[in-house]
Amino acid sequence: MRTTAQAVVIGGGVIGCSILYHLTKLGWSDVVLLERDELTSGSTWHAAANIHGLHDSTNISRIQHYTMNLYNALEEETGQSCGVFQPGSLYLAQTTERVHQLRLQAAKAKLYGMNFYEISIDEARELNPMVNYDGIKCVMYEPEGGNVDPSGVTNAYAIGARKRGAEINRFTPVTATEPQLDGSWIVKTPKGDIHTQWVVNAAGLWGREVAAMAGFELPLQPTEHQYFVTESIPEIEASDRRLPSVSDRDGEYYLRQEGQGLLVGAYEKDMKFWAEDGTPLDFAHDLFPDDLERIEENMMNAIERVPAVASAGIKRVINGPMIWSPDANVLFGPLPELDNYFCCNGIIPGFSQSGGMGLMAAQWMIEGETQYDMFGWDVARFDTWADKAFTRARVEDSYGHRFAIHFPNEERAAGRPARMRPAYVKQAELGAVFGLNSGWEHPLWFSGEAGTKDTNGFTRQNWWGPVGEECRMLRENAGIIDISNFAKYICKGAGAADWLNAVFANNMPKGIGRSCLTPLIGKRGGIAGDFTVTKLAEDEFWIIGSGMAERYHKRFFKQVPLPDGTVFESRTNDICGFNVAGPKSREMLQRTTNASLATEDFPFMRSKSIELAGVQVLALRVSFTGDLGWELHCAAADQARLYEALLEAGKTMGAGPVGGRALMSLRVEKGYGSWSREYSPEYFPQEVGLERLCKMDKEFLNKSSAADTMAQDAREHMVLLHLNEADVTASNADASGGEPIFKNGKGIGRVTSGTYGYTVGMSLALGFVKDAQAGDSVEVMVLGQPHRATILAEPPFDPAGTRLRA
Repeated sequence: MRTTAQAVVIGGGVIGCSILYHLTKLGWSDVVLLERDELTSGSTWHAAANIHGLHDSTNISRIQHYTMNLYNALEEETGQSCGVFQPGSLYLAQTTERVHQLRLQAAKAKLYGMNFYEISIDEARELNPMVNYDGIKCVMYEPEGGNVDPSGVTNAYAIGARKRGAEINRFTPVTATEPQLDGSWIVKTPKGDIHTQWVVNAAGLWGREVAAMAGFELPLQPTEHQYFVTESIPEIEASDRRLPSVSDRDGEYYLRQEGQGLLVGAYEKDMKFWAEDGTPLDFAHDLFPDDLERIEENMMNAIERVPAVASAGIKRVINGPMIWSPDANVLFGPLPELDNYFCCNGIIPGFSQSGGMGLMAAQWMIEGETQYDMFGWDVARFDTWADKAFTRARVEDSYGHRFAIHFPNEERAAGRPARMRPAYVKQAELGAVFGLNSGWEHPLWFSGEAGTKDTNGFTRQNWWGPVGEECRMLRENAGIIDISNFAKYICKGAGAADWLNAVFANNMPKGIGRSCLTPLIGKRGGIAGDFTVTKLAEDEFWIIGSGMAERYHKRFFKQVPLPDGTVFESRTNDICGFNVAGPKSREMLQRTTNASLATEDFPFMRSKSIELAGVQVLALRVSFTGDLGWELHCAAADQARLYEALLEAGKTMGAGPVGGRALMSLRVEKGYGSWSREYSPEYFPQEVGLERLCKMDKEFLNKSSAADTMAQDAREHMVLLHLNEADVTASNADASGGEPIFKNGKGIGRVTSGTYGYTVGMSLALGFVKDAQAGDSVEVMVLGQPHRATILAEPPFDPAGTRLRA
């Protein structure tokens, strides 16, 4: 066994073997995989191994599309059969909401050149005559859908990796992972130690145990999962071709041909946890006792849709374990707190995603960043607040709603509240409907009645009207927005300015009380973050960024060593805040303070430490609403008192609380981009209008990459679109993000943020397009159907910025 390696992959399931294969494919040959038992042990060997390309997320669709197209090439390369069957897949819609979801996915498929399209009931019946199509409103067909052989795929990855120099050691359990001072690792096994630059935790059911060796916890929880295979069915035996699989998610089961019978699997509501206190180390190719009663309701749905299931005997039942993250998505990427420790854990559709996840992992380790924005699957999206109780509750919810539609703006209640700010109680009394952001509860909108809940759907919901009232209140008078979930940092010391200049692309403010906006540049030259930096004192700075990206941004900050005597600390948990904005915000705030808020005393993009209603606050003259306003940051202990004072001051001025959904509408009216939507490592500075904030006459993190990308022509550019009112009224829906954009029948881009602009009377969308300019007419595929739209030359609200500077 080797004693040194560029990377050691722990886990010999399909994901671990794919990562090993892709590391070698991208040029690393000195890599090792360690498997405690035989390859495919754990969850891989008993997987149903269905493959499909489309997903609600565009980037996951890309990853799955890559994976589907990889398997045949992998067979040719290695000579190992992957058992690829691609008779196609039929996707059935029984509800209007499912029709919306499938048609939106079909529009995305057209944009990205994927094979997924609507067919008639008659065409579907010809493809799979065993299905009862009564009650079906829409059928989509994916010609490349199907399934693979779990062991064949895993071994093909292993053979491909070995051919390029990788070493695979079976029956070699890892007993310890020890970090070294230079960022490398010692991986200990009974057969000897390996000194490696990277540790990769792809340990599947044992991901928690492997993580614990390095001193941290992963929010993962295994469950049982069942499917059964029927005896031979005469109609299948008589057929001269393999039948397309059936995805009937409204029926909450999946079904495909297996041999001369059918395989039927389910995600039942009455789910069952397994190994809550740890996965047994002696578990390998094991299964649980059959428990078909638990999935009886799902089975009856399958029988109603495919009656032949009822008459066929059951040949075998597979009841095996799967391991889930709280949101059923992979925990992916380098652990921010440790050097060179990579996670790829909790993948549920492993055979649809194995190739793409392996490629993304190899890119991140070798090239420093993935080609696609993977923030939604980044291990950094969870932190210690995602404890065992939260994870358990969310996994139970995710499993039971595996096939449910996850609507735009949907907030699931399981496991909440996890973290609450002091103002939470008052906000709840005011009828706040809360969302979850990095564990924190934050108000989305205010109903005026405690206990109100969201309704969900692709069309306008119960919050649409009240959010409009909040927007109009703020634009006409003033509004109070809780911004406590912004990430907040302090940097102080003699080297603070130098360090910040070395991290961020813009020049740091030189005058005390001045602020600047600045991008953070990623490894490939894209936008890894956007921040506001304020100089508080000669050697002290206040930094504000995305709250949900705080742990993600740790990776970037740690790449630039802090000078001796300089500290950089998070204050997110200690500091709360509000944005008070609107034309009467100055008058409203002036009632609570002796400090002058007049423009000549407190100009735009300036800050002061002042007292408001007896509470000491750091006030910044800036507002994400695009209106006159101040951000007010105070100690967490003072938040509730400050909130009461602001509400009282606003009463006689027609001002009141405003939630996050109104803020979305207000910032889109102004054409402002937002992190993880318009600002992403996939987008270059000149594509989002931030190139002027990249100061190329100084050194900063990833400057050379920024120079390379900014020397190129923009591949596409961010635009603001106005959707045709008649089309929007007819569908009763606005864009929400992800909708393709077409021009003269050709795909030219996609929406990143969509909302109704209540105070400008327009349905609006921010997005990226190519080969189009202001004034052009395009089509936005809201609900998967064309909605006429016009590219605007300027934002409809205050394009000159006079309100901000009033």
